[in-house]
Amino acid sequence: MININILIKGLNINYIKKGTGKSVLILPGWGTTIDTYKTLIDSISLYSCVYCLDMPGFGGSDEPQESWNVDDFVAFVIDFINSQNIKELDIIGHSNGGRIIIKLVNQKNLNFKVNKLVLIGSAGIVHEKTLSQKFKIKTFKVCKKILEFKPINSIFPNLSEKLKNNFGSEDYRNASPIMKQTMVKLINEDLRNLLPNIKNPTLLIWGSNDQDTPIQDAKLMEKLIPDAGLVEVENCSHYVFLERANYVNKILRTYLEGGNS
Repeated sequence: MININILIKGLNINYIKKGTGKSVLILPGWGTTIDTYKTLIDSISLYSCVYCLDMPGFGGSDEPQESWNVDDFVAFVIDFINSQNIKELDIIGHSNGGRIIIKLVNQKNLNFKVNKLVLIGSAGIVHEKTLSQKFKIKTFKVCKKILEFKPINSIFPNLSEKLKNNFGSEDYRNASPIMKQTMVKLINEDLRNLLPNIKNPTLLIWGSNDQDTPIQDAKLMEKLIPDAGLVEVENCSHYVFLERANYVNKILRTYLEGGNS
């Protein structure tokens, strides 16, 4: 694979293009890079022209200068597609990439045609907090207020940031300040109301043991998206496309090559 750099929205973006034929775009999940999707890219490039990019803030791509929400990522992806002069394509999204797809295909007046969709362990569903989670959030907010009290903050200036890291996920702890703010914006936007508007044929691929986006999310998406089908892969996690690479690649080829869009 040959890595290419392009300027999108003032950011230097790293991406690859491999194969010939109809266009397929892979949108990575949060914290992953092009290398994570190598098995998908190599397989799809045998029958299509596949694009994959390091999303802003990850891999070889620049970080945004301010925090982004889902709409910002959608606008970024639209600009990327237009930069490649793609007039028609299929889109595959893993995790946060799926979240972006859901909102992208709800946009009006796109100057390219989106045909088939593949959502792999897609994000986009916000769940009601459990009592334990609500208690943890409340505790965090109380501690944060105490630490922001000037006399205490002057004595322990770094304690507030340490508190945030202790309460956050591993992805949150590993993120820069801008990407932390971005992550909060993304995970707090529930997109379920947009699912019934998706008219594209949509294939859902999910690991039955996915702990990041539970299988219940897949079943809800299958129910709400008018033309959706779910492939549940037993004993697999959020990275089902790596754990059962050959199986997933066969399904994708059958789906992407078969029938009319």
